[in-house]
Amino acid sequence: MDARPQQIDNVVIVGGGTAGWMTAAALARLLGRTGLSITLVESTAIGTVGVGEATLPQIRRFNRLIGIDERQMMARTAATIKLGIEFRDWGRVGDRYVHPFGTYGEEIGPAGFIHYWARAHAAGKAAPIGEYSLPIVAAWEERFEAPREGDPRQSYDYAFQFDAGLYAAWLAELAQAAGVVRREGRIVDVRRAGESGDIAAAVLESGEEIAGDLFIDCSGFRALLIGEALDTPFEDWSRWLPCNRAFAVPCANGGEHGPYTRATARAAGWQWRIPLQHRVGNGLVYCDAYWEDEAAREFLMANLEGEPGAEPRQLRFTTGRRTSLWRGNCVAIGLSGGFLEPLESTSIDLIQSGILNLIELFPRTRIEDSDRSEYDRLMAIEFDRIRDFLVLHYVANRREEDFWRAIRTMAIPDSLAEKIEDFHERAILPDYAEGLFQPVSWIAVLLGQNIVPRGWDPRAGAMDGEELGEKLAQIRTRIRREAAAMPDHREFLRASGASFSAERADR
Repeated sequence: MDARPQQIDNVVIVGGGTAGWMTAAALARLLGRTGLSITLVESTAIGTVGVGEATLPQIRRFNRLIGIDERQMMARTAATIKLGIEFRDWGRVGDRYVHPFGTYGEEIGPAGFIHYWARAHAAGKAAPIGEYSLPIVAAWEERFEAPREGDPRQSYDYAFQFDAGLYAAWLAELAQAAGVVRREGRIVDVRRAGESGDIAAAVLESGEEIAGDLFIDCSGFRALLIGEALDTPFEDWSRWLPCNRAFAVPCANGGEHGPYTRATARAAGWQWRIPLQHRVGNGLVYCDAYWEDEAAREFLMANLEGEPGAEPRQLRFTTGRRTSLWRGNCVAIGLSGGFLEPLESTSIDLIQSGILNLIELFPRTRIEDSDRSEYDRLMAIEFDRIRDFLVLHYVANRREEDFWRAIRTMAIPDSLAEKIEDFHERAILPDYAEGLFQPVSWIAVLLGQNIVPRGWDPRAGAMDGEELGEKLAQIRTRIRREAAAMPDHREFLRASGASFSAERADR
């Protein structure tokens, strides 16, 4: 006889922070009226990682799904707009490019824009690819306006840079107002069901047990349920992504409020800059085999633009993921399931993907093997394709430090090697039905780090060269004009009612 419950009525979320409260708010909003009981267990004595302050445009979909007003969210979380991520010094020292949340150019023939650009570039008649992207030009000029719906020439999106702690705290308010029960306590043990091996209850330090039908592990790197209790193997990807430590620290803004996140390559890793309304988030991600901890800490503190707002906090991690993110009656969401360094702001997006995939597959009767296998399949696609995209940034470098030379010559996943070769030969790009990064993202990094196509779609060769040059010039001029007409980013925040009150900042 199978001891698993025949009805999933009680969900227990272990851990708060961004992952826990995003999960609680989404379940309460989208499944709460079905009679589902949701309990979140967290301890104020246990801190959260809380450095993931930059997001991707998918966060806007998540906010809409759970009924969050965008402007109110921005005011509550000190948010700024994000049009993309600027990369400095990644290909070579002095290089600069942006991965935008939008397209390049516009439709000018039967082939994709990248093929026309590649042909013109080979003839010396094209500007850098970034000058054909409206969000890139607007970002560098520190301007923003919401894209006009239905206008193909404004085909871009945006995300947010916000205080993740304030975001989680606000979601906690919304989730509890929608019926989520928060239980304070430190979990010291897990009771397993004897016959099925599933988790039956989380045991608190007080001896109290919190029973549930489905458990969601949002306990961060500790992976209390999926790792410690269920002993799910971890697939180590440090052979491809060797950075394993980071220091994070806030500081005062030095005057630049551009609507983009910055990632600057350093001697043995990279430094992030995330401008919020009330401060700047900074961090240095590095590999301890090439950079000693104290030297890395001192470097970060010496390269802040303003007075530090706290002592730097160190994080230690191993990149990779669990071989299964849904095991038995436990689903891992957030850092408990895996970690890919924050180079492309994917941490919160992976949380969101985990939540939405769970809701799509949510079992109201007994959990089936098909639920688990499909969830694992979808999440493996997300993790694996993000991994390849992050590795691309590292291998496509021409820097001379030991760290960068070593990483440039390492063996890479076959899936990534094929993508690089396809683009180099004929500007062919991955176009997934599933997975996060689409062609425009690959174009940005490949070209930004000096991998330029040697060939292109033959249909792009049908256009007269002079006509092609004129069309590219017209697109470039239009983009400059449209960007110049946008309001200043800071003025947009004030005019839209999204300004943050400094008195609300808790750190």
